[in-house]
Amino acid sequence: MVKKWLLATLVILLAACSDNKNHGDDSSPASSPVSTVAPPQNISYSVVNIYPHDTSAFTQGLVYHNSQIYEGTGQYRESRLRKIEYASGKIKQEISLDTSLFGEGITILNDTLYQLTWKEHSVLVYRAKDFKLLRKLNWSREGWGITNDGSNLIVSDGTDKLYYVRPFDFSVTKVLSVFDNLGPVNNLNELEYIDGFIYANRWETDYVLKIEPASGRVAGLLDFTDALKKYANIDYDERTEEEGAVLNGIAWDSLGHRMFITGKLWPKILEIKLN
Repeated sequence: MVKKWLLATLVILLAACSDNKNHGDDSSPASSPVSTVAPPQNISYSVVNIYPHDTSAFTQGLVYHNSQIYEGTGQYRESRLRKIEYASGKIKQEISLDTSLFGEGITILNDTLYQLTWKEHSVLVYRAKDFKLLRKLNWSREGWGITNDGSNLIVSDGTDKLYYVRPFDFSVTKVLSVFDNLGPVNNLNELEYIDGFIYANRWETDYVLKIEPASGRVAGLLDFTDALKKYANIDYDERTEEEGAVLNGIAWDSLGHRMFITGKLWPKILEIKLN
């Protein structure tokens, strides 16, 4: 009888140890959550033309309007607003910003041109046809990139946020958080609104992102790694890029369905067709 009791006790103890080993070991690594967000798709393109670009232009904003390229440039004491005959690179009209201002992104809505400044919280509002300064507006954040969807202005400040603002007073009506399958996407810079999507240069990368306005998801990306070398046989070294010669500038011709791409201090503007 004692033997039977000891045998039953031993079986119970062994079962308990086995259960603890299988289910109660807190040292086992937790499984990593799996992202349900689809990664951005690569968007292919073709370079169909290459145009000259002023290598002294620290490009912060680029717009195609009435068959001309409008460009806003940065740097203190060097910031400008200009209209360019893009095929030749000839500057047709230009004004300089006050030396205390660092120019940033530009956009044109209803024949009115808006130019951001970086840290000065000022938005310069011009008549597009002659660059007459109409007024100044206040923007509480840093100014990086700006575009419009035909009604609202859309502004970036270097974070993962895009701000929808009213054109007449820059009051915020909507904040869009941008993300991909890896999480929030920051360093959003120069912007362009194209066929219902927001395209954004991501500063310190060679990518232009295609963003869904409804959700903020990065749906696609264009890769411009070594674009100057590939298409214009120009090889900028690492030092030149560290001095600021990086991808930054998107303009869209809605009638011709073509995109213009350039960079800060770049010698060329690339005209591309999205495939």
